[in-house]
Amino acid sequence: MDSTLACLAAWMPRQRWYAAKGRPPSLRLVSWWDLPSSATGGEIHIRTFLVADEGALPAVLYQLPIVARATETVVCDPEHVIGSPEPGTTFIDGPFDAAYTDALLTLILSGSTAEGPQTTAAGHSVSAMSAPAARVARVVSSEQSNTSVIYEGGGSPIICKMYRQLHPGLNPDIELQSALSNAGSTRVPASIGWIEGTWPDLTTAHGTVTGSLAFAQEFLPDVEDAWRVALLAAARDEDFRSPAADLGTATANVHLALAELFPTRSATAADRGAVASTWARRLAIAIAEVPEVAERKEAAEALYRRALDVEWPPLQRIHGDYHLGQVLHVPGRGWVLLDFEGEPLRPMAERTQHDFALRDVAGMLRSFDYVAGSLRLDDPDRSAESVREWARGARRAFVEAYAATTGADLDPRHPLLAAFELDKAVYEAIYESRNRPTWVAIPLRAIARLVERPAAVS
Repeated sequence: MDSTLACLAAWMPRQRWYAAKGRPPSLRLVSWWDLPSSATGGEIHIRTFLVADEGALPAVLYQLPIVARATETVVCDPEHVIGSPEPGTTFIDGPFDAAYTDALLTLILSGSTAEGPQTTAAGHSVSAMSAPAARVARVVSSEQSNTSVIYEGGGSPIICKMYRQLHPGLNPDIELQSALSNAGSTRVPASIGWIEGTWPDLTTAHGTVTGSLAFAQEFLPDVEDAWRVALLAAARDEDFRSPAADLGTATANVHLALAELFPTRSATAADRGAVASTWARRLAIAIAEVPEVAERKEAAEALYRRALDVEWPPLQRIHGDYHLGQVLHVPGRGWVLLDFEGEPLRPMAERTQHDFALRDVAGMLRSFDYVAGSLRLDDPDRSAESVREWARGARRAFVEAYAATTGADLDPRHPLLAAFELDKAVYEAIYESRNRPTWVAIPLRAIARLVERPAAVS
């Protein structure tokens, strides 16, 4: 087993989903389970390892499916070969091997269970679809924190997201989207099924926890995400107010449905205090790292104070990581929302807490702003005023349609919405200064706009 862990530790830092960039893993084997292979012969072994990277604080638990094949039989892109822990055997990253992808979908659709030491992986199907005979699988290449496999042929297409980092608790991606789908919402892809896992608890010497391993849902082929649609429209100087209004309506419909399907609660003094502390802490970090933010300190604090003086709406379940890249434009169906997982790096307990729907609204407003900002970066000769006007029109249309659908008294300058957007822009300023310094002008312009225009008091 030491050779297996060494093999995995050498491979993991090169993967997009590995969290500790620039640091080698310190791995401990937690458990594993095996999946049956439909391939003939005994040369294929499908095993999913659960390994804890204890070099991180807290330790991060990874799900690492591998297909072990006789080395002389391997026909695979070297990029997806993990290594050879022992002579004559080669490990392949599971999602890039048909033996694993077939077994994964079969586990879900059949509702069967795989077992290992103190570990189970149980499939749950909500679809009458058949097992993956004749389906061809391919991996989505753009993901950062998970690995998704698309199955096409042999029936309606399916996409199955395999969670690389595991957390105790039901993933909100499964919980929220399945609830919306089961309630008949067309604003989300239909749920197909999921895998629930039980594994040893990392925080205690004994006992187990339960969490989510994978989620299969309807795949919508030949569609573009809202970021691409909006970016092309802005580049062509096309009026985006009508599509933005439709997106506002779709967002409101999902929020209203979530408020019906899950409990809501009133905002308390403790909620206000916690949010205000988060705003202040993030602003302090930005001031220390981004000198331009310091120039807006007093105005930003004044905006936050105005937000604390207005009535706050109830808290509810929300998307949690909402932006144009999380929405698809489906012909004949309209806007469809994806990825209700929340921010992937946050603990699961935080991602399932009640929050303010306006946080999602603010996230989408920032996304419109990024469309305009990215165009200005790519084409410095483009009229800055025309790009700003495009963003203003899209932002206002989105909020007005959202307000009309929910019945809220809301506009883009509502104090609480402006505060959530400012907090998001402050976070972006920190992120861009650390990772993409040439992009920091986008959130800095937003901060200036938000604090210089007095928020409307409703």
